Amino acid sequence: MKKLVSGHYRLTAKINNRKGIFIVDTGASTSCIGFESIDYFFLKNEKSEVTAAGAGAVNMKTEVARKNHISIGTWQSKNMDFVLFDLSHVNEALQQVAEDPVHGIIGADFLKSTRAVIDYGRNCMYVL
Repeated sequence: MKKLVSGHYRLTAKINNRKGIFIVDTGASTSCIGFESIDYFFLKNEKSEVTAAGAGAVNMKTEVARKNHISIGTWQSKNMDFVLFDLSHVNEALQQVAEDPVHGIIGADFLKSTRAVIDYGRNCMYVL
């Protein structure tokens, strides 16, 4: 993981064998990918009645992409679900501190299911 100027931590993950940049956010309940990356990651999106809120945005329309392949380092799974929504507010905030945009967010659903341990001293994350 790399610590950003914003205080967030960024990591690289492969989704459906396509490399992407993600923020690790322990406060985000679910892992997310931006609408603009649906084709890039070969996601099969489905409609959702759920709305999302966070980082200053509320009532955002969402979709869902189920059973995706994810790999981080040597760890991998073929059963990762993502909420899809407009991440422009996240990337605008990153741009304000001269950071590159991200494809998505790794949230608490992933962290809990993999029993992740974040080592802030070494800027790394361990998963089972």
